[in-house]
Amino acid sequence: MGHRMYKRIWIAALFISAVMMIFVGRLAWLQLIPGSPAAPAYKSAASRGSWQRMSVVQRQRLLVLDTGRGDFYDRNGYAITGETYSAAALFPVRAKSRGEEEELNALSGLLGVSRAELDAVWNSVTAPVFWKRDGDRLPMRLSEEQAERIASLKLDGIRVLPYRNRYMQRFEPKHAIGFTSQHPEWLEDVHAEELAEGKRRLTDQVGGAGLEKSLDRLLHGVGETSVSYFIDGRNAPLHGLDARVHQPRSPYYPLKVKTTLDLALQNEIEAYVDEQGLTEGAVVVLDANNADVLAMVSRPKLKPGAFSSSDGTEWANHALQAVEPGSIFKLVTEAAALEAGAADKDEVFECDGEYGKYGLSCWKEGGHGRLTLQEGLAQSCNIVFATIAERLRPSELQRIAAALGIGQKAGWHRDRPFGPFPNALRLLEEEEAGQLFAPAEPGTGSGSGKRAGKREAAEKAASLAAVDGGALAQSGIGQRDVRMTPLQAANLIVTLLNGGRVMEPRLVSEIRYANGQRMAKLPAQRAQGLGGRIRPATAQALLRGMEAVVDHGTGRSIRQGAWAVAGKSGTAETKRAGIDRNHQWFAGYGPVKQPSYAIAVLVENRPPGSANRATKLFRGIMDIAAAKAGGRGRGQ
Repeated sequence: MGHRMYKRIWIAALFISAVMMIFVGRLAWLQLIPGSPAAPAYKSAASRGSWQRMSVVQRQRLLVLDTGRGDFYDRNGYAITGETYSAAALFPVRAKSRGEEEELNALSGLLGVSRAELDAVWNSVTAPVFWKRDGDRLPMRLSEEQAERIASLKLDGIRVLPYRNRYMQRFEPKHAIGFTSQHPEWLEDVHAEELAEGKRRLTDQVGGAGLEKSLDRLLHGVGETSVSYFIDGRNAPLHGLDARVHQPRSPYYPLKVKTTLDLALQNEIEAYVDEQGLTEGAVVVLDANNADVLAMVSRPKLKPGAFSSSDGTEWANHALQAVEPGSIFKLVTEAAALEAGAADKDEVFECDGEYGKYGLSCWKEGGHGRLTLQEGLAQSCNIVFATIAERLRPSELQRIAAALGIGQKAGWHRDRPFGPFPNALRLLEEEEAGQLFAPAEPGTGSGSGKRAGKREAAEKAASLAAVDGGALAQSGIGQRDVRMTPLQAANLIVTLLNGGRVMEPRLVSEIRYANGQRMAKLPAQRAQGLGGRIRPATAQALLRGMEAVVDHGTGRSIRQGAWAVAGKSGTAETKRAGIDRNHQWFAGYGPVKQPSYAIAVLVENRPPGSANRATKLFRGIMDIAAAKAGGRGRGQ
C-alpha cells in the first residue's frame, strides 16, 4: 500500500514538474523570441520587447495628441495646416464613488450634455478617447474657462489635453494641400521596409491627395506625441503613474513646407465663389511673372474624413481635371495660324452665321459680317477660327499647342532624384495632361527602348493622319476631342505675357526643418522638352486680341472694375448623364499695363443658353486681387 502511494506521489510530482517546465519554457519564449518567424517583418518588429514591458503596456492606455506630421505654410508664413486647442479626454476608468456625483454633474454641464449621456459614453469607453459632440468628426474645442474648470475637477480618468488638429476649422480645407487617411494596404506595398524597422505603423495617416500625397515621405516625420494612462486589472488608475506624455525629441522634425499660396487671397476667393453659388468648377490664380500658384480653388468642397465613396469624385481637384475648353482654345488656334503663316492679323473674313459644312455655325445668329482676325477673337467668331484651323496641317496645330504647354502636365516637376527626394517628384500628382486630338488605338506589339519609341511615334503619326477637315475645324474652336485643365489655361496666359516662354506652375518654394534650417529649395523653372516656342510677336497679337475682347467684344460686360483687364471667354458643349450641358470659361490677366495676375475660371455643367458666369466671377476675383495689391496703385 505504501509503495503504491509513493508511486502516485512520484507521478504527481513529475506532472507538476512538467507543467512548471511548460510555463518556464513559455516565459522564455516570450522573453527571448519576440516575434513569430511566420509573421511579416513589420509585425515582428512591432512586437519586439520583453514580456515584462508588454505586461505594462497591457495596462497602459495611449491617446495620440499629435501625429508629428509636417505642416504647410503660405508664402507669407501663415499656417495652412495645424492648430492646437484644448480638448477633454476620457480614459476607461470606471471606479467612481458616491462622493464624485457632484463632480460628474459639473462635468456633464461643462460638456453640454445630460448626466445620463455622459455616463453612457464613459461606461462604453474601452480605450482613451477625446470627447466629441454628436455628429462631430473632431474633439470638442474647449474654451479657456471650460478647460480650467474641467482640470480642477477631482475625477480620475478625465484630462484636459492639447489636441493637434490637422485642418483648421476657421477656413475650408484646400484641394491643393489635399488630405490624409489610413491606407494600410498602400503602406504594406510601398513602405514595407519602414514598417519592418518600426518607423511606420499600419494605422498611420498617409497622404491621400494633393501635396499631402506627393510629399508624404517627408511629411511623415519621426513619430507621434501621445499620452499614456496606467490602470490596474480593475480599470482603476495606478496612482503615482497617472498620465504621461511621450514625445519624440528632434530639432529637425516636424518639417515646415512653404507653399506659394497666398492664404488670405485664397480664402477671400473661396468665400466669394461660394457666395456667388459656384458648386462645380475651379479657379486658378498664377503670378503673371513666374507662374507661381497664388490660389487654387475647386468645387465641390473638400471634406477630409467625410468621404462616402472611394472613386475619388468627392476629393477631385477640378483645377487639375481636363475638360472641353471651348473658345479659350481659339488662342492656340490663332497662334498656330500666325506661326505657320496660314493667316495674317489684318486679314478680313466674312461671317454670315453658317460655315456650310460639318454642321458648324456661329454662335451669333446671322453672323458677324466682315471682321479681321483680331476682331474674330474679340467676337469669338466660330467661322473665322474654323476657317483658319482647316488651313493648318494637324501637325502644325499639334506643334504649337505643345509649344504653349497644352496636352501635357503643366505643374512643377523633376524627372530625377534631387535633394532629399530619392525619386522623381511631381508636386501635383493628380494633374491630367489633356489632349488636342483623340489618341490612336495603342499598338499591340511589345518592345522597349528604341522599338517602343518608334512604335509610339508611329501611333502618333497615325493619330494625326486620321484628322480630317471636320476634326480640324471643330478642334480649332475648342470642341470635339480637345481637353484642357484650368491650370493649363491660366498658364497659357502667363506664357503669352512672357513672350512665349512656358513656365511650370509651382506650388512649393522650399522645405525647412523645425529649427528653421532649409532642407530643400524648389526654384521657379521653365517647362522642359516642349520642342520650340512661339514668337514674341505672336504672343503680342494674342494679348491685343484679348484686350479687344474686354474693350468691345464678348467680355465687355466686365470693363468696369478696379483694374483694366483682358482675357478670353469660352463656352464648351458637353453632356452629363446624357443631358446637354455647357462648361463656361474665362481666362485672362490684369492689370493690362502691368500684369500681375493670370486667372482662369471654369464653371462646369451649366444649362445651355445660360449667361457665362465664369466671366462675372473673373471680374470679381480680379477686383479681390486688386484690393489686396493696393487697388489702382499697381497700374491700369
